[in-house]
Amino acid sequence: MSRFLFTDNDWTFARIDAVTEEIAAIAAEELQLDTYPNQLEIISAEQMLDAYASIGLPVYYAHWSFGKQRAIESGQYRRGEMGLAYELVINSNPCISYLMEENTMTMQTLVIAHAAYGHNAFFKNNVFFRQWTDAEGILDYLAFAQRYIARCEERYGIEAVTDVLDAAHAISRNGVDRGRRPRQLSAREEEQRREERERYLQQQLLEIWRTLPPHDTSQPVDANVFPPAPQENLLYFIEKNAPHLEGWKREILRIVRKISQYLYPQGQTKIMNEGFACFVHYHILHSLHARGLITDGTLLEFYASHTAVTFQPDFDDPRYSGINPYALGFAVFQDIKRICLAPTDEDRRWFSFAGDPDWRKQIHFAMREFRDESFILQYLSPKVMRDLHLFALSNDPDATAYRVSAIHDDSGYQYLRQAFARQIAESTRPPDIQIVSVDRWGTDICVYGRWILSPSIRMKPKRPSI
Repeated sequence: MSRFLFTDNDWTFARIDAVTEEIAAIAAEELQLDTYPNQLEIISAEQMLDAYASIGLPVYYAHWSFGKQRAIESGQYRRGEMGLAYELVINSNPCISYLMEENTMTMQTLVIAHAAYGHNAFFKNNVFFRQWTDAEGILDYLAFAQRYIARCEERYGIEAVTDVLDAAHAISRNGVDRGRRPRQLSAREEEQRREERERYLQQQLLEIWRTLPPHDTSQPVDANVFPPAPQENLLYFIEKNAPHLEGWKREILRIVRKISQYLYPQGQTKIMNEGFACFVHYHILHSLHARGLITDGTLLEFYASHTAVTFQPDFDDPRYSGINPYALGFAVFQDIKRICLAPTDEDRRWFSFAGDPDWRKQIHFAMREFRDESFILQYLSPKVMRDLHLFALSNDPDATAYRVSAIHDDSGYQYLRQAFARQIAESTRPPDIQIVSVDRWGTDICVYGRWILSPSIRMKPKRPSI
């Protein structure tokens, strides 16, 4: 009797259950992955487009920009100008993975390994996600946010709510705490806190601003500086300090800020997250084949999809559009395993863990303790730089030609590592805008050119260090 989990490519729920059971066993026994419980959902192409429009979140409040994005992507998809992801996965507990109903059974197997075990383990164990997100409470909070904004639209009008959301979205990337973890609350606690804030905060702020002493121009400027230190979380500062902001607007700013905080680690770990998920699905599919559970044809179909996802065009290839995070992340994680099991003399010079037979320990440490910038600084090896044909160019605006500033030698490898890590950090960092002073005796706050609040705030963009 055949032990194959499937021999044709039509998926059924029974087959998905059988495949998931085998994948879970391999993930636990061979990769020793620690994951949240899984929840798999099959969705259509139309539902996938809906998920795209709402940043992949299963529950979201309404806003015109989501409908605009839905219309754009739907048109591109129907004209054949873009494809859809095979899956989407939510950083929640349980971890929700959406599988496309158009997928073949081979693709369903691949994406279950990739999303339900690769991304899932990364979400649960990476220090950035543990520090900055609350997988237990996010679904409840999203439901609370959706209900609250819907009530605001009924009470104050869609146009008024849209104006506040537009302003909040404009500075949402500057509404994130980067140096400390905000306290996580459940949806019930959020509702209780919201009622308390509406009852007391407005009255307290008005009293504070009313009793401020008149401005004394004879005093040194520093004596009247407010806030005492620059503030980088613009949404938090406005929410807590704008004296005439209505309570419901203040709560909407808070909602946008908390969702932006939840999404913050995604941009900081894109290379690692996708690379680790590719490493996991690559190992699991090969293990399924070695155990005689999938056919040679299934493995060949897997190779076609995996190769397309991890393909990195050269810089002079018409298809080149930058570094493919799937290709880079997968190459580095595979290289960590190689350095442990078959190190070269070069590897021993560069890495203290070279030759460690416990490659799982090294893979888990790399997955847990870094984000993209530090991951590249720590693990990008000369071999991967050679394989990906990486080099550095110096662009002098006064020169008539580019100058190659780093090639494949020891000093060049060091420079490439540092330059690449710096480039990744700059690409994921929003403009550094900080509130440095507030005119407490003025009448308006200017946020990106829109006068929306009171009193006036002067925000000073800092020059980035490159």
